[in-house]
Amino acid sequence: MKNKTLVLHPEDNVGVALTGLSKGELIKDSKNTIQIQSDITAKHKYALKNFTVGEDIHMYGTIVGEATQPIQAGGAITLANIRHKTRDYRASSKTTYNWSPPKTDYWKNKTFQGYLRADDQVGTANYWLVLPLVFCENTNIKLLQEAFENALGFAKINPYEQQIRNLISGMTHDSSQKSAETVAVEIPENVNRVFKNLDGIRFLTHNGGCGGTRNDSETLCALLAGYIHHPNVAGATVLSLGCQNAEVKILEAKLQRLQKSNPKPVIIFDQQQEGTTDEYISKVIAETCEGLKIANKSTRSAQPISKLVIGLECGGSDGFSGISANPALGRVSDLVVSLGGSAILSEFPELCGAEQNLIDRCKTPEIAQKFIRLMEEYDAAAHRVGSGFDMNPSPGNIKDGLLTDAIKSCGAAKKGGTAPISGVLDYTEYLEVPGLNLLCTPGNDVESTTGLAGSGANIILFTTGLGTPTGNPICPVVKVATNDILTKRMADIIDFNAGSIISGDQTIAQCGNDLLEFILKIASGEEMVKADQKKNFDFIPWKRGVSL
Repeated sequence: MKNKTLVLHPEDNVGVALTGLSKGELIKDSKNTIQIQSDITAKHKYALKNFTVGEDIHMYGTIVGEATQPIQAGGAITLANIRHKTRDYRASSKTTYNWSPPKTDYWKNKTFQGYLRADDQVGTANYWLVLPLVFCENTNIKLLQEAFENALGFAKINPYEQQIRNLISGMTHDSSQKSAETVAVEIPENVNRVFKNLDGIRFLTHNGGCGGTRNDSETLCALLAGYIHHPNVAGATVLSLGCQNAEVKILEAKLQRLQKSNPKPVIIFDQQQEGTTDEYISKVIAETCEGLKIANKSTRSAQPISKLVIGLECGGSDGFSGISANPALGRVSDLVVSLGGSAILSEFPELCGAEQNLIDRCKTPEIAQKFIRLMEEYDAAAHRVGSGFDMNPSPGNIKDGLLTDAIKSCGAAKKGGTAPISGVLDYTEYLEVPGLNLLCTPGNDVESTTGLAGSGANIILFTTGLGTPTGNPICPVVKVATNDILTKRMADIIDFNAGSIISGDQTIAQCGNDLLEFILKIASGEEMVKADQKKNFDFIPWKRGVSL
């Protein structure tokens, strides 16, 4: 560790402990020397000055809280002495945003091996998708999943099965003797695949499609249409019961708007019109197999970085997220945008406190107004049920240094780099304008990653300081750790370590460059993300109620 503390911005009046600090320890910075007043855990903050009650706490160069108690210079910043507060924002009067894009000479001729689709989108994978329009079809989806994955060579034997067998075997003998082998044994995946150019057949289940509001069904159909339209999807099988709110005609209308003159093979079945379950499932299998033959004709080819659409996500965040992993994603975002590609920054409750910076970066007043409207409508909906964006930080976030939503949000916004904002998307709206886009989703990890894929992200970067296994059925989710300890402790779910920024071994730019190199390998199918290896295919549609 080259430095023990860090002050993120010249206007900040708190510092960050990069390692544990002891009471009485002297900390020197460019301005003065501070004596630490109590033991401070790594990732937490300490006062750079004496605070009076009501005085603003500044971090990342903006307001992230206010003092509720007097705080002595060198004192620990805790929920006992601060509370959430944000800077007021307004529509910007600026007509231009002066951006200095990163140098891209090294990257201009770099490519990845992707799947070029008829509509000019490029996939980082090639899947056939099987999905239900209503929860009544979930059992049939699971039945089909088992049959197809076993028959096509995509099945992976559950490694915990042997552990259970060993434990049961021990129970049938001397119960006082612990079984010698009680840990899971990793069993290799079947590599004898029938369709060599098909990366998988993916199956969605959900709890929607009927019984809720008509708006819920409209939103669900829009989301599912986005998944079918996604460049990683070659075609789809859709199961409908027949009488649900999420009608086939709604899905078809949503698809028509997206696919226009380049429709994909989409096979739709209505169980209530097909007779017995055996007849129904047999027909689904037969026609889906014909679709798989079409999907198998797709092959990878060299594609420019401008064809990347990077989803930007964080979850299980800690006090290092806004210092290491999130800025590294910001570097990647800026590089990709500079090269003509796109990035999508989601989780609107985690942009609370960073609004003015984002407003000032919007390319047009209309884009800024849409962002403001969606933020304010979301915040108002939260307040109507007695909540608010300030309640977003989880107990784990708080324990690891993210005390207020503003502290969390200003760090989370770093994922979006510094590029101008080309567009603002409401939930289920599909990306149309290249560049950096903002997408209205909850902070809930899976609801947000589900939305990112539905809006066209062909690879998702997901930062975490505490660790999370979240993945997505159709889009690779690259898990980026904020610190070395997490990378070692949960090596089976972490793909990339940004802890080198905290240790001082790499700059943000160096780490971001390495991350982009890794992304190109994932996008080319040369490496598989840990979430896909473990089949963490998480899919939760946002029903537009209050979710933070």
